[in-house]
Amino acid sequence: MKIFYFTATGNSLYVAKRFEGELYSIPKVLKSNKLSYEDEKIGIIFPCYGFTAPGIVREFIEKVTLKSPYIFAILTYGNKVANGAGWFADYAKKNNVTIHYANSLLMIDNYLPIFDIEQQKLKSKNIEENLNRLLIDVSKSKKYIDKGTLLDSFMSNGIDHLAKVISSFNSVKNFSINDKCNGCGTCIKVCPRDNLSIDKDLKNSKPVYGDTCEFCLACINLCPKKAIKLKREKNPNARFKNENVTLKEIIDSNS
Repeated sequence: MKIFYFTATGNSLYVAKRFEGELYSIPKVLKSNKLSYEDEKIGIIFPCYGFTAPGIVREFIEKVTLKSPYIFAILTYGNKVANGAGWFADYAKKNNVTIHYANSLLMIDNYLPIFDIEQQKLKSKNIEENLNRLLIDVSKSKKYIDKGTLLDSFMSNGIDHLAKVISSFNSVKNFSINDKCNGCGTCIKVCPRDNLSIDKDLKNSKPVYGDTCEFCLACINLCPKKAIKLKREKNPNARFKNENVTLKEIIDSNS
């Protein structure tokens, strides 16, 4: 079984690892020359962004060729998934990828502009119990697409149509790097889009953002000095990394 995943702070990587398949990082696949894969089962695991899929996952689906009698998708989310699973199944079908099972898993929400990570950690989300159900479903090759309600479908489609408006809020212009930065380069290493760089010829220079940001917030959440800030944060002192995943694993996934 091959598992393709995209992770920023470890949630989706943790889920991917639990399926005990052969792991493939979506950012690394897109940087490689191999875009065709085949197996008895293939999984795609990623965080739900705006009730749909991150741009990097859409790009993956548009470019890759997947051959399998059973392809499943798991979307991790922290507040509401709406019709994210159903939307992705439809999007994949338009790109010649048939999804046989699409479901979601409620986890910690790391979207800092809206959610306080510390409060998120206090909420009972039954992650392990719900994850075990997904593992059983896939082990039995269950066929199911979670499309939610009509309102959920409207929300996912509506947000997708407003993508350009939302991107103005999710902009690197809202990021700032203060003097706590020690130039360690962690933010550069965890960025799935290679969107940060640092001038090594300048002493004490800070990382600079490019124009391909996924707004996954890996750079902010994983900065060891908490030197990267957003203009608006629910709790400027709260950061998140899945406790079951190491920083090295995230770096290896994205750099």
